[in-house]
Amino acid sequence: MPSDASPAARRRWLPMLLLALVIGVGLPYGCSKLAQKERELLFNIEPGTASWFSGLPNGVEELNIPLSKALSADQYLHAWWWPAEQAGAPTVLYLHGTRWNLTAQVRRISELRSMGFAVLAIDYRGFGKSPGDLPSERSVYEDADAAWQRLVQWQPDASKRYIYGHSLGGAIAVDLARRLAKDDDAPKAAGLIIESTFTDLGDAAAAAANTSLPIRWIMSEKFDSIDKIADVQVPLLIVHGLDDRYVPSVFSQRLYDAAAAPKRLLLVPGGTHNNSMTVGNREYVKALRETFGLPATLSRR
Repeated sequence: MPSDASPAARRRWLPMLLLALVIGVGLPYGCSKLAQKERELLFNIEPGTASWFSGLPNGVEELNIPLSKALSADQYLHAWWWPAEQAGAPTVLYLHGTRWNLTAQVRRISELRSMGFAVLAIDYRGFGKSPGDLPSERSVYEDADAAWQRLVQWQPDASKRYIYGHSLGGAIAVDLARRLAKDDDAPKAAGLIIESTFTDLGDAAAAAANTSLPIRWIMSEKFDSIDKIADVQVPLLIVHGLDDRYVPSVFSQRLYDAAAAPKRLLLVPGGTHNNSMTVGNREYVKALRETFGLPATLSRR
């Protein structure tokens, strides 16, 4: 974390600071225990319902998505499906970040829905009402796959299928988009939207710890978007708030530089880690229209 980060930002990223410390001093104590602690600190799961959650918005359907790669038959993904008001609307898979489950995501999900999207949002295994043990990089990628397969069933038109990821969800979204591009038989997406995300987990941990040490090389969880994003073969919109005190916006600039065209970088003045979609709503909608050729009916406040 840069030295001018606020105390609040440092508290928010305390797990990442601890992660860097564990990696730095804990390696001799065993790789398996270190990897377990790394995942605990990375996902930092907050149990239960977010304190500000006031209930499901009208029209949201709750469902469980089965998992073909689950370790046990009682594992599934708890999800929300919010159809758009207009028939034939574009549909987006919503992938959230660390710590908070779906109950903390209502504002951004509502923003996407108000812009004209139908939204499928999931909790990864171990989050919210999705049964499972501590997540891993591998398990969240599998969860994104299962959710994508369900979205394809509801939106058969590939030109109307989008992937959205916030924070760590941005890295999950990049991985999904890359794998869809590399698999000729995979159901394709029309575009990728990533917001408030990072280049790779090593960079994020180093920024949180305010260190130049190459700690990425001894981390078991990589989330290496910077090495994958050039292989994303769909139009790309990258959004970052310039006042993000948790994840520096320079990470999005680096991702943009590494990505293939067509691409768009939207830096939102006054935007923080969580509110760029609200603060920069008009610019956000304009960027969606221009990047993906979405119709003028895509709304803005």
